This record gives sequence, structure tokens and C-alpha cells, in this order.
Amino acid sequence: MKRPKISSTAAIRYLAIAAAMVFLNFALPQREPLAFPLFYAALVAGGNPLLLGGAYLAASVAAVSIGATLSAALQAAICVVVWSVYGRLRRKAGFERAIYAVCAQVPFILIFPHTGYALPLTPLLQKVILAGFSVMLCMLFEGGLSAILFRAFRSRLTAGELAEIASIWLFAGMGLYAALGTEAFFAVSLFALLAAAVLFRSAVCVPFAVVLALPLCVMRLSVVPLAEYAIFACAALMLVPYGRIAAALALFVAFAGAMYFEGVYMQGGVPILFTLLSCLVPAVAVMCVPERALRRARKSLLFYRETALPRIAINRNRRAVGEQLYEVSSLFREIENSFDTQKPADTDVSKLREKLKGSLCTNCRNRKVCAAEGIYEQMDKLIAVGKAKGRVDLIDVPTELNHGCVNTAGLLFALNQHLADYRHVALELESARQGRMLLAQQAHGISEILRNIALEQSAEFSFSEEEHLLAEALAKDGLLSSEIFLYGEGESFTATATLESKVSGARVAKIASETLGVPLSLSEKLPLTADRACFVLKKRPDFDAAFGIASRPKEGELASGDTHSILKIDERRFIVALSDGMGSGEEARRISDRTLTLLESFYKARMPSETVLSTVNNLLAFSSDERFACLDLAAFDLDSGIADVVKIGSPPGFVLSGETLQVLEGESLPIGVLDAIRPACLRVEMKEDDFLIFMSDGISTAFGSSAELCNYLSKLHPLNPQSLAEEILHEALRRFRGRAEDDMTVVTVKLAKSA
Repeated sequence: MKRPKISSTAAIRYLAIAAAMVFLNFALPQREPLAFPLFYAALVAGGNPLLLGGAYLAASVAAVSIGATLSAALQAAICVVVWSVYGRLRRKAGFERAIYAVCAQVPFILIFPHTGYALPLTPLLQKVILAGFSVMLCMLFEGGLSAILFRAFRSRLTAGELAEIASIWLFAGMGLYAALGTEAFFAVSLFALLAAAVLFRSAVCVPFAVVLALPLCVMRLSVVPLAEYAIFACAALMLVPYGRIAAALALFVAFAGAMYFEGVYMQGGVPILFTLLSCLVPAVAVMCVPERALRRARKSLLFYRETALPRIAINRNRRAVGEQLYEVSSLFREIENSFDTQKPADTDVSKLREKLKGSLCTNCRNRKVCAAEGIYEQMDKLIAVGKAKGRVDLIDVPTELNHGCVNTAGLLFALNQHLADYRHVALELESARQGRMLLAQQAHGISEILRNIALEQSAEFSFSEEEHLLAEALAKDGLLSSEIFLYGEGESFTATATLESKVSGARVAKIASETLGVPLSLSEKLPLTADRACFVLKKRPDFDAAFGIASRPKEGELASGDTHSILKIDERRFIVALSDGMGSGEEARRISDRTLTLLESFYKARMPSETVLSTVNNLLAFSSDERFACLDLAAFDLDSGIADVVKIGSPPGFVLSGETLQVLEGESLPIGVLDAIRPACLRVEMKEDDFLIFMSDGISTAFGSSAELCNYLSKLHPLNPQSLAEEILHEALRRFRGRAEDDMTVVTVKLAKSA
């Protein structure tokens, strides 16, 4: 029969359990078998019964008694047989395992040599009480060992599981102290304390240190070790930000001071040396741990503290949504290609010639002569001229055709009829072509939008060491966050944290900005419970913007034909626009409103800017309305201060920067006039305290010329955009003697550094 192989990890685990059994048997004065609860817990956890039984039997040697060894042998035999049977049946012991633990106490009660303690109870009754205490420890150790083996570093431990682990350490630590002395206990516990300080770097080390001191408190019957170990933890935590060496030195100094108050230095040189080495050796051991191993341990601890499953679920959903969006984007790309490849059929010269020959030349007596002398080729020249002009006259007839054709008047009449039909067909074909182009543009725009969203959605959320740093910084400032989540890069960087609702968002943003090295501001504060909220922080743009608007309708009109819009696209982008509908009154305003609404909708949908203007122009060109709109539009990036300015048939715009005035001009016709516009697109880099000025033609006309307008604006020294807009409107009205000869609107934008 082949023996099952044991991995190195499992071997270390069995050795650790065996060592703990030995120390547990030293915990009580008469070496009572406190190793049994750990033996039982290891069996319940799925350990090998034979290996664990041998370890338990070996640990009984601590009692240095044949009776104790015999008692342990019988206990081991009972448990090994029971759990071997369950193993053969491939079943796990249920609640009945508590009965097996009770039955295993019978050999202890009957055989274990116990002289009893100074209590008014017989030794037998004392052993019965100890057996009951051992069964109770079985339940505690079962939960604690299971948490250590299967849940630690994999999920968040409950308070009950932490208490069960602490109970195992309490009795094992007592045994360690009794078996190897104070120095050995110091070495083990101080190594654990310093390692925890280096890894956790948080106040959680203080309660951990208190738990480490519990065995010493019990053995010395004093609470002084609790205070000492708490001081050790605080000393290490104070200097751990400066490195492991600094933390180790702080611990050693605190330990050396504590030993002074315990009177250690009143003893001989050897005890003093061994006492100090019990702290120095673990400190050096922690300092010698490779940094790579520490990083891996920190990563495990970070994973342990954070909830991983929600992130995994989110990433799976984002990945699935991203893939689906890519597929839909590809579908719209194919639709675009299909519309682009459908070219309209043209009516060429040869077809018109054949129609003329069929209607005019069939019954002509000279048709053979015309064919022989190349008259039909001259007819092609006349048809080409007709296609270019739309109709033909006698002056357009080539000389050879005029001399050769006996029915020139009939030819002109018939050709003009065919050209009229041709124009009608050509218009229908062009309309169909424009419709296909519009649909192709829309398909292209939707494809780009979906592709960009797919790229955003496909980015996965991962764990970050910076989340731990932010948690520490918040805790240092007295803010305890149960969850922290960092994701995104660059402009899309976002930090979320759950905190008490009453906490100031500005305070949280300040701490996060200093810790992460990214300027953040509070974007949202979402309530979770009655007293807790989720704080959403996003990267703060470098600039902020203020706006000014001043407007006056044309004298005698109730509504202005000028329409303005200020639209926030997202946290760091916005557009400002001014549309001037041709004419004035409600009808002109309707044209302006429609133009701006279309543009806003496309920009909010994040359609590529090169697609937006041509699409809007085609939509307006298809309209039966013959009124059109001039447009000024600026799309601002608050991170860079750059504004992409689009001007279509509008008066000049201006950027006022201190003493400098920059003119923004465009030469294109109003939107909707042509089937394909060429908007004037300018890129302007604005700085702090710069002003952008848009105005309708009612304002610019009042100044008479661009030179006068520039001269007036260059002398202004505005403080805020609203006063600037009102001042320009007031000056324009003054030049018109107080009457608005046309709709008059001024829109201004000022950039300022964000606070």
C-alpha cells in the first residue's frame, strides 16, 4: 500500500501543532493534558489521526509519569479509532463529536496521577472538573484552529474567532513560560509584536500586544505586563514610518526601560544579558526579514482586510458589458460601411443621347448622314453643356451640329425636356445620397461612443497599497473608514470611502489629497445608513470657470432670436455656446434653440466633435425652414485651460488676457446654408484670469467696425465676467442711442485657478 505524501507546508503545520501540544501540557502545575483540546481540534479540522495521535502521545512525556503516558495513550487510541472510522466512511463527525470528547476524558479521570490542589475537594472530583474544563477548551480550540488553518488571510475573522485564537495562545503561552522561562516567552511574543507593527502599521497592534501579554499576566498574577506590552506596541508604532530599524530600536529602548522597573538590573550580568537578548534577537530577526517577503505579507494582509468578492463581481460585469459594447460598436461600424458603399447611380451623357435619338432622330431622313459625319458626337458636347447649365439655348449649339442637324429647334426643345427630368432625378439621387451620408455619420458617431464606453468599462478594479495608506491617514486624523476603494487613472481617478455622515467633505478631501499626492475634491456624498455615508472624491481640475450673460431683444420684440447655453459635460469639461437665428423674434429664437439643442445633445452623448457639426448641418439642411443660424461654441478642458472654439457665420469673438486682446474670427456661412459646412475651428490656450467673449451681430454692429470694437475692449479691466457682459451691452446700447436695433447678447467666461 502506497503511503500518502505530506507536503512541506503540511509537515510544518504538524510540527507546529506538536510543539504547541508540548507547551500546552506545561500550562498547569501538575502537567494536566491541556494538549487534548488541541489534539481534538486538529482531528476535527481534518488532520491525519495517526500523526496527531503520535504527537499527542509524545507531548504526554512532559508529565514524566507512566500513568500520564498511559492515560494519554488511551485517549489517543479512542480518538484515533473514531476518526479513522469516519475517514473510512468519508464522513465528518457531527455534533456527536462532543460525546467522543467526553468519553476520551474517562482515562484521564481514572488513570492520570493527580494529587489535587489545596481546595476543599477530593482529587477525583478535581479531575472531573478539570475534564469538564478540557471539554470546554475543545470547543474553543476547535473554532480557533479552524480559523487559523482555513480562514486567516482569506477572509475577515469574526470577533468570536479572534477570541478563540487568543484562548489557544493564552494556554500555549503559559506553557511556553513554564517550560522555557521568561526569556523564551519574551523572544516569541516580542517577535510577534514587532512583526505585527511592521506589517499592520496601525493601532490594531495595541490590542494584539495586550493579547500577547495575557499568559505573562496569568503566570505572574499581575496586570503590569498588559501596560508594558501596550507601551512596547506604541513605541514601535511611533517610529515604524521611519523603517524597521527605527521601530526595532524603539521597542528595544522601551523594553530595556521596563526591565529597569522590574529590577532586572539588580541581578547578575548573565541574567541581564539573557533578558536583553530576549528582545534584541527577535528585533534583529524582524530586521533581517527580506523586503520582498514583507511586501508579500502586506499584500496578503491587505487582501485579508478588503472585501474581494464585490470587486471580482464588478470586474466580471464590467468585462461582460465592455465586450457587448464592442460588439454593438462593430455592428454600427458595419452599418456605416454599408451606407458608405452605396453610391448613387448617375445619368451620363450617352443615356441622354440615346433618349434624344429615340425621340427625335428615329424618323429623321438624315440620321444616316449624321451618323456618318459624326454629328452625334457634337450632340454629346451640347448635352454636356446642358448638364452643366441646367438648360440649353441656341447659342450653346456647336457649329457642326447647327449646320448638320435639320431640326435644331426640336433638338433644343427635346433636350431641355430631358434635362428637366434629369435635374429632378439628380435631386432625388442627391437627397438619397445625403440621407445615406447622414445615417452613415450617425452610425459612425454611435460606434465611436460605444467604443469609448467599452474601453472605460473594460478597465478592471484592482487592489492598491494606497488604499491602506489612506486608511492609515484617515485613522491618524480620527476618521475610521470601514471601506476604501481607489480606481481609475489620470483625470478619471476616483477615491471612495465610507465614513460618518457628519464628517466634513473638505476635511476628507484634504487628507486624501495629501496622502495620495493627487488634488481631490468631494464629488458626491451618498447616504448609506442613518449615520454613515459614502464620500466620492475625484481629481480636482486645475481651473474653475465663472460666467456672465447680458441680453436685450430687438426693440418691439418680446423674445430674442439669440440663444445661449452653458452645459456641463462632466467634472472637467463644459461647453458654452451662442446661437443667433437669422432674423429676430420667436421664429429666429426657435431656429437658435433647435441648433443649440442638437449640439448639446451630441456633445453630451460624447460624439466625436468632427462628426457633430456636419451631422447637425445636414439635419438642419434637410429642414424645410429657410432660416439659418450663426454659431459660436467653445468646449473647455478645465485641466489644461484649452478651449476648442467653433465659429460658423458669427461675428468675431475675443480672448481678453490682461493687456492683450486676441481676436477669434471665422469666415464660414451660417449653419444650415450649405450641405457641407467648413466651420472655423480654433484652439485657444487660456490662463488664469483670462476672459472669453462671444457676442451676437447686434452687439458688433453697434460699434461700426472691428477696429472700434477691439479698441474699446482692449481698454477694459474687468473683475468678473458678469460685469464685463453688462458693460459691453450697455456700451452697445449707448451707441444705438438706447434702442436695440437687433437682438443683442453677450456671453463671457472667466477662468480661475480652482481652490
